[in-house]
Amino acid sequence: MNARRPYRSDVSDARWALIEPVFTAWRARRTGPGVNARVHDLREIVNAILYVNRTGIPWEYLPHDFPPFKTVYDYYAKWEADGTTQQVHDLLRDRTRRAHGRSTEPTAAVIDAQSVKTSANVAETSQGIDAGKKIKGRKRHVITDTLGLVLAVLVTAASVHDTTGGKLLLDDLTAAHASVSKVWADGGYQSSILNHGAGLGIDVEVVQRPRTKGFEPLPKRWVIERTFGWLMQHRRLARDHEALPQRSRAMTHWAMANKMSRELTGESTPTWRIETDMGATTA
Repeated sequence: MNARRPYRSDVSDARWALIEPVFTAWRARRTGPGVNARVHDLREIVNAILYVNRTGIPWEYLPHDFPPFKTVYDYYAKWEADGTTQQVHDLLRDRTRRAHGRSTEPTAAVIDAQSVKTSANVAETSQGIDAGKKIKGRKRHVITDTLGLVLAVLVTAASVHDTTGGKLLLDDLTAAHASVSKVWADGGYQSSILNHGAGLGIDVEVVQRPRTKGFEPLPKRWVIERTFGWLMQHRRLARDHEALPQRSRAMTHWAMANKMSRELTGESTPTWRIETDMGATTA
């Protein structure tokens, strides 16, 4: 890596050691014209992606001491398309679960959706209006485990109902984590998602909001609200800037990878309690 002053978003030696084998193996598998002329350090590519993810700047505004922005984006796109980004994310999630004394495969999860505005470069066909929240943009449908770690994420137009996106997300969850048999949802989900979940062998339970005024953390569901808070600390996710929904999904994976790697190396201090009241069935 070229000598330069570090940015706060850079990965430390300890964080890089967690994920470096994945990228080294990826590069070793690369064949074809031009692959021998490798001039860019993979750690610097990762640092540049995390810089964009954390600060929210456009790709073309990357500082000049990073590799060229077109090169960084090319790696970002390739890693999203071939599953490398998700592989890194899932590796860190499994390690984080083990660090908390959990099995790598969860048995219970929480589902919710978050609507965000889009930037001008997002095509009209890729966005819509969330009538309930009065937001024109996109919607992130997310399922987390009971620690708030992401198990599945789907990005759609904001006009897609939570239930519609939730059914697709449950399909993805079943394919990737067949061990999950319990999912908690909020009152915005319609009864058809319960039937859909039952068909997949998942008991979907709707947790209703209390009728009292004021803020009150919802039992079994506050963990996913905390996850949305983690995502919002990464400015690239405060508004959806990605032209393609799958690239927006990758930004979510990078944000969570950033959070989990810092936790695993002791470089961040949790500000929320980790323990839940969900019982022994929520490993």
